[in-house]
Amino acid sequence: MSEISIELVPRSKASLTRELQLVRERFPSVQRINIPDILRFSLRSWQGCAIAGQFFPKTIPHLRAIDFDPNKPLQIKTELTEAEIEAVLVITGDPPQDMARKCYRTSCLEMIRRLKRELPQVKVYAGMDPYRSGIKEEIDYIRAKQDAGAEAIFTQPFFDLRLMEIYQGFLQDCTVYWGISPVLTENSRNYWENKNNAIFPPDFAPTLEWNRNFAKRALQFARDNGSNIYFMPIRTDIAAYLDGIL
Repeated sequence: MSEISIELVPRSKASLTRELQLVRERFPSVQRINIPDILRFSLRSWQGCAIAGQFFPKTIPHLRAIDFDPNKPLQIKTELTEAEIEAVLVITGDPPQDMARKCYRTSCLEMIRRLKRELPQVKVYAGMDPYRSGIKEEIDYIRAKQDAGAEAIFTQPFFDLRLMEIYQGFLQDCTVYWGISPVLTENSRNYWENKNNAIFPPDFAPTLEWNRNFAKRALQFARDNGSNIYFMPIRTDIAAYLDGIL
C-alpha cells in the first residue's frame, strides 16, 4: 500500500501544531509528516519532528549535510534518539545567505554513510532532483546514494506525469516518494522554472482546479506503481487543496 506523507514548514511551534491537528483530523490516510530544515526559522527540522511525533508515529526530518562538521560528534544524535525518529532525509543543502553561519564541505554521500554508521537503527533516505542534470547523471547519483546506504528516495516536486513515468522506469528497484506541490501563481511557476529548472506540461494552469486534478492523477500513479507520495502545500490552504483527494 502506498504511504502518504505531507510536508509541513516549521515556521513556529504554534503554527506547526495547528497544521498537524488539521491534517490528523481531516486526512486520516496520511501516515507520515516530513519537516524541512529552513534556516530562517528558529525551529530546526528534528525539533519540528519531535512536535509532529505527538500526532503521527512516522516523521522524517530533512538534514542538511553541509551543516554538520565531519570532525566533531554528531550534534543531533541524542535529539533524534529521544524523539524516537525512525527515519531521516539527507540533502546536501544550499549555502546559507548569512555568511556568519558556519557550514562545511560535508557531502550528501558522506552524511549518509555517517548516519548509517553512528545511528544504524535509523532509516536514511536521500533526495532526487529530476531537474538538476541529465537523467543518466541523476540516476547514477541515486545509485551512489543507495551504495552509501540510502534506503528510499524523496523526489523534488514533479508537475508532469510523463516525466514521472520516465524516472519510474529507472527506479523500479527503489522505494520512491514522489513529490507533488501546488503552483497557484505565475510568480510561483517562474520561481520553479528559473531557480529549479522545473518542467511544466503544456496544459498547466496556475489554478487550484488544475493542481487538484494533477494531485489525483499523481496519487493514482504512485498507487499503480507500488510507490509512495508526499504533498508539499507551500503557502496553500491544505484543506482546500486535498479535501476529497485524501
